[in-house]
Formats: sequence, C-alpha cells, structure tokens
Amino acid sequence: MLPSRSDFPKDFLFGVATSAYQIEGHAQGGAGRTHWDDFAATPGNVAGAEDGARACDHLNRWPQDLDLIRDGGFDAYRFSASWARVQPEGRGPANRQGLDFYDRLVDGMLERGLKPALTLYHWELPSPLADLGGWRNRDIAGWFADYTEILMARIGDRIWSVAPINEPWCVAWLSHFMGHHAPGLRDIRAAARAMHHVCLAHGQAVAALRAGGARNVGAVCNFEYAHPADDSPAAHAAARLYDGIYNRWFVEAFCQGRYPDDVLEGLAPHLPAGWQDDMAGIAAPLDWLGLNYYTCKRIAPAPGPDPAPWPALAETPGPLPETAMGWEIFPKGLGHFLRRIARDHAPGLPLYVTENGMAALDAQTGGAVEDNDRITYLSAHLAEVRAAIATGVPVRGYFCWSLLDNYEWAYGYDKRFGLVHVDFDSLQRTPKASYHALAHALARPSAQAAP
Repeated sequence: MLPSRSDFPKDFLFGVATSAYQIEGHAQGGAGRTHWDDFAATPGNVAGAEDGARACDHLNRWPQDLDLIRDGGFDAYRFSASWARVQPEGRGPANRQGLDFYDRLVDGMLERGLKPALTLYHWELPSPLADLGGWRNRDIAGWFADYTEILMARIGDRIWSVAPINEPWCVAWLSHFMGHHAPGLRDIRAAARAMHHVCLAHGQAVAALRAGGARNVGAVCNFEYAHPADDSPAAHAAARLYDGIYNRWFVEAFCQGRYPDDVLEGLAPHLPAGWQDDMAGIAAPLDWLGLNYYTCKRIAPAPGPDPAPWPALAETPGPLPETAMGWEIFPKGLGHFLRRIARDHAPGLPLYVTENGMAALDAQTGGAVEDNDRITYLSAHLAEVRAAIATGVPVRGYFCWSLLDNYEWAYGYDKRFGLVHVDFDSLQRTPKASYHALAHALARPSAQAAP
C-alpha cells in the first residue's frame, strides 16, 4: 500500500516526469531533425523502426495532460525542452513556434498550481550538430550554453527549477561506448570525449543560467547499484569499476571537481588535452541534486582474451523479480544512493528522486488498467525514501517516471512506464490503477474528507 502525503515532511514535493522527444510529437511545430530520428531510421536500432514523430501528441494535447497531473494531486511537473524544437539547426535562429509552445506549457502548469521543473536536454541532439561530431566536439559546450540562454530568456522567469542534462551516463557512455542509444557508437575515444564534454556542457550551462538570474539550478544523474556477481576479488573489482563509470564519474565531477582515479586509468589516454583545466567550471555550485534510480546489475569480469580490453566488464543474471525491461527490482539500492550521495558527495545539498518507476505488461481491460505490480514497486521505493529522511538525508521530493506511456527509445512503443495508459492508435489516455492509488495517497486532508 502506498504511503500517504502525511507520512512525509510538510514541504515534500511529489511530481511526475516526462521528456520532450518521448511524448511531444517531433514531426510537428517546426522542430528540426534529431540524431534519434537518424538512429531510428537505421535498420536494427529501434524496435519496429519506430521514432518520436507523433509519440503521444503532447504538443497538441498538453492541456489534457496537465489536467491529469493536477488531478493526480501532484505538486510539480518535471518536463524537458527539445533543443531541436527551440533551435532546429542546433545553432543560430530560434524557432518561434517552439518557444511559443514552451511558453504556453509553462503558463499552463502555473495555472494549475504545478511547479515547472525544467530539464534542458533529454537526448534529442539536433542532427546538424551530430554532423559536426556532437558530444565528441568540444564546441558543443558553447552551443549548449547558447541554447540555454535562448530558452531561459523566454521562460526562465517562471521556472521553479532547472537542470542542464538528464542522465549524462546515457548521453555519453550508453550512446558512445555501448552503442545502445543515438548516435550508436562503440568507440572508447568517442566515449571518453563525450564523458568529458557532457560535463563541460553542464558547467557552461550552469554559468549561463546563473548569469541569467536562475536561482534553483541542479543536476540529474542516474544511478544503478552494482553487485559483484560472486564473492571473488575479481568480481568485487569489476563491480567497483562499474560503479565508477556509472555512478561516480559525473557526481564527483559536478560536486567535487574530479574524476574517479579507477576510471581515469582507462579513460585518461582518450580524454582531450587539457581536460583538467575544465574541472573548476564543471564543479560550479549547485542548489540541489537529482537521482534517477531504477535497478541494480550483477557485474563480473568479462570473459575473453587476457588481458581483455578495458573496462572488461560483463553483466550476469540475478535472482530478483524483474520488470518488463528485464531489470531486477532492488528498492534498497535507492536508499543506498540517497545516503551515499548525502554522505560522500553532496553533504547538506537538497536531494530529489527525479525519476523512479517501472515498465510493466499493462493491458487495458474493460476501460481499466490494473497495474498492481507498479503500485508495489512505487510503495517499496517510497519506503526507502522515508527511511532515508528518517536518518537525516535531506530528500525534498520524489518524481515518478512517467506520467504517460511513451516512446521508450530503442524499445519503440513496446515498454510502458506510464501512470496513464496511452493507446498509440487513438492516443486516448486512460489512468491506470497506480495513478488512482497515487491520487488517493497524495490527496490533502480536506480533499480526502470531501464527499
């Protein structure tokens, strides 16, 4: 059973999260082409070769979607803007239709009493910038700062919070070393440069935000608990290195102005010359830190030649129940990271769970979607948040991923994370049981007492 609002501090915020390319409908409104359009057009990259051209048609249906957030009892909406919608070429003139859309969207949140929590980049790089090397090109940091200034000049006066880049590990490592996301590279040099240039872009965006008067600036990193696959020293070392690449690289850069030594052993030869000189700007002070958490992994040394190419890591199956993504359900990992970040990386800094949720095999039956497994998942993770708060961790809010079933990147429209079911033929929205359960849990005492 879900905890109620009264189980959390009075000023604790509850919200939902989405991202632009996954819901808006990118083929409309003058948006430019993105590297996700290119990635999806390449055979074998995306299930069904599906893209975000129509997605959930949020561009036209946003009033209905904001009503769902309000009626669910949420306090805040974590949304992202599309760089290619604001600047179709990634540089140069802005698209007035795009700015007008985000202007209306923010006003719509405020009219419904919702706090607008903006993410500037959630993976939809304009294709013309990808043609110039994308995240491998140092110049991207300046281009990103320019985009930041354009968008914030239009809507920054009404934004409650802003973070530059969602899940930098996915932007850099998953996309340039593992090849699972756009641009689909498997290249250690490209990955190393992307790992650094994402941090550089973060730092320059923070500087631009501060110069423009932004007061509630944070960062959003994803975290994944790394279990050793067995008790051998080699497995423990492998899990530690995985933790460094996934969990420590970005948070140490943003909060402490350094990269982990164990990861530098492999990446330093591939980093751009003079990278050390950028670290002070990368570690510009933040007002809060966001944690995205979903699952854990079992890590072992990679089989193969000896010595295997760095980082020589392999994932192995685990024993826990899994979501529809094949991800183990491990709520204790969330509590672990909340305590660890507060202790080791950002003492005293307010923390937010900026994404947490699960994909399930949600089927609509008789006009309803019974997703009790999602309710159980959310309840277990919220319990970890409560436990962390009880030990003094300054957790200030929790955002569920996601409001809507949407375009799930390389999985196309097959994986459903939403609190609201979307029929991708009719685009009809149907709140699931988890949505109704959260609405009940978040209702304020006066609302609960109403007939």
